[in-house]
Amino acid sequence: MTIPIQPDGDTDAFALPASLLAAALLLPGVEACAQTPPEHGSISLRYLDYADRQPGLDRIRVHSPSIAVVAPIAGEWSLEGTLTADDVSGATPRYHTAVSGASRMADDRKAGGASVTRYFRRGTLTASAAYSTEHDYVSRALSVNGTVSSEDNNTTWAFGLAGSRDRIDPVNHIVENERRRTVSVLAGVTRVLTPNDIGQVTLTRTNGSGYYDDPYKLFDNRPRSRWQNTVLLRWNHHLDGTGGTSRLGYRYYSDSYGIRAHTLSGEYVHPVGEGWSVVPELRLYTQRAARFYYDPVYDSALGEPFPPGFAGGGGRFSSADQRLSGFGAVTVGIKVAGRINRWWTVDFKVEAYEQRGSWRLFGDGSPGLAPLRARMFQFGVTRQW
Repeated sequence: MTIPIQPDGDTDAFALPASLLAAALLLPGVEACAQTPPEHGSISLRYLDYADRQPGLDRIRVHSPSIAVVAPIAGEWSLEGTLTADDVSGATPRYHTAVSGASRMADDRKAGGASVTRYFRRGTLTASAAYSTEHDYVSRALSVNGTVSSEDNNTTWAFGLAGSRDRIDPVNHIVENERRRTVSVLAGVTRVLTPNDIGQVTLTRTNGSGYYDDPYKLFDNRPRSRWQNTVLLRWNHHLDGTGGTSRLGYRYYSDSYGIRAHTLSGEYVHPVGEGWSVVPELRLYTQRAARFYYDPVYDSALGEPFPPGFAGGGGRFSSADQRLSGFGAVTVGIKVAGRINRWWTVDFKVEAYEQRGSWRLFGDGSPGLAPLRARMFQFGVTRQW
């Protein structure tokens, strides 16, 4: 399945590729005080509608309902579970932005996860498991996360370890029973800076080995090992004058493919009374292309779609995947959330995304690619008990 998610695993896109499940299980929230068990259980139902397109072409459409349950147990434990079902259909390019009849696809993705957390006086320990399956893909992931707070509860250290095992069996049988394994580690610290400010630094490292090619793209031949580093900075600031909170973030990503990416994000939680809030958001993204990505300039002897030098012998690393190109992207969105009564809350979010090679910062973007646009609608309702 091909989706327009950035290759660094930006988790704001509609869904995570299965190979990123392990890393996602590690991500902490921005909390510096000692966590406590939830006072109430809750069940949340969500629905996501995603669609992307390029000029003259509607590409991928995704319908994704999900359910999540949180239940406190015995005063010192909590149990969480999630189930998601994605219905994916449309067309995905076989190279660069070229789409043909062979590019049509449809898939069903089912994913589930469960975690159990033990709460201590100044810390937590969480064990999680996740499973995701598609027609041609199965992923299993396990993780262990922990937090320890200082005596004054102004500082919290976080650590985590996760691993995943994926099996890839593409329907075109270009390969069979391929495998991929990843191991991720995380370390972070969250600190109360002032009565109105809280900051967080998180470092993540992932090492993977196995099959990384996209089997549905032509001449896609990628290294069988990959390391990925991420540095995430967050700063939340409460404004006394408005009662709102700004949330700013910066993320730097690098990997062994040669991709270097920067993400700058900001949102503002503006209370509008009666338990409701409006949250506008803006996210800017830029990345350098993978070193084996090739622009839409083809072999002089064989022509399109063969990569330069192919006539002299194949086997070199190459990819025409637009997600590995150099580009910049902008996401704008707005979320409305509120409490209907003591037990019910609702939220609605809409986002628009656009990606262009000419929008890359700190260097030239990849030429010759059509702009990619996407929009996302998300609705959720939560019931406590």
